[in-house]
Amino acid sequence: MAPDLETALLRAFVSSVRSGSISRAATALGHSQPALSSQLRRLERTVGRRLLDRGTTGVSLTKAGEVFLPYAERILSLSAQAVAAAGPDVAGHCGIGLMEDFVTPSLVEALGDFSALHPDATLELVTGPGPLMKQSLAEGRVQLALCDPFYLAQTPRWTARLPLTWSAAPDLDRDQDPLPLVLFSQPCRWRAPVLDALESAGRRWRIVFESTAMGGVQAAVRAGLGATALLPANVEPGTAVEGLPALPDVEVALVRSAGRDGDPLLQAVEDLLRALTMPRADPGPR
Repeated sequence: MAPDLETALLRAFVSSVRSGSISRAATALGHSQPALSSQLRRLERTVGRRLLDRGTTGVSLTKAGEVFLPYAERILSLSAQAVAAAGPDVAGHCGIGLMEDFVTPSLVEALGDFSALHPDATLELVTGPGPLMKQSLAEGRVQLALCDPFYLAQTPRWTARLPLTWSAAPDLDRDQDPLPLVLFSQPCRWRAPVLDALESAGRRWRIVFESTAMGGVQAAVRAGLGATALLPANVEPGTAVEGLPALPDVEVALVRSAGRDGDPLLQAVEDLLRALTMPRADPGPR
């Protein structure tokens, strides 16, 4: 008989991956680091495989972990949605504005599951840079937006600081001088802190590829053109690297259209986004 997978252990695993380190995940979940490490070991014993590689700068997925992660995310998503489905019915339209960094397969699947559970609710997903999010909010196309707070005129409902991690092809010579970089095209406010981190460490750099799309950046990294900085969820298997300067956290925030605070559909979607994307969040005005 196959062993049951405890959701608490799955949450410890997924939070560690999203946060990029066990210590960050422990803070996010309100646990001590030893307690969270114990949960991860229990999960690995249950599965019978090592899921995470522990390094000096954080954690990365093993081959088994790469296979296991989408299942863990799906189970947690369905668990949260099962609870929501037992609550009040939701209906109406909800436009969702997201930075492309958050449009992962697990999030898209979860929104699809949400739509199936709530047939009277209509979701519209808009992705793009911060200025587009601001415009879409102003025009009423989206009612929820998750992006860099710099572009949001409203007071955030909550904010979170997320880690960046280096991604490069395994055969890229990371000792090159200057270091070749793959970056998102402007406007991208995460470029400056990445470049500042390199310059503070005395590393010269040169931009070899720019793209407005996550797929373009990931393809350039796979091709070995250069290194880039991504949220852990967007680092493709086999491309997480160490040995480059430590990267700063970046801030994201979620806002809701004015006058929609009591809308049960928006609240349900907001709760789902928070559970799927945030290792931890700082509460703002609700």
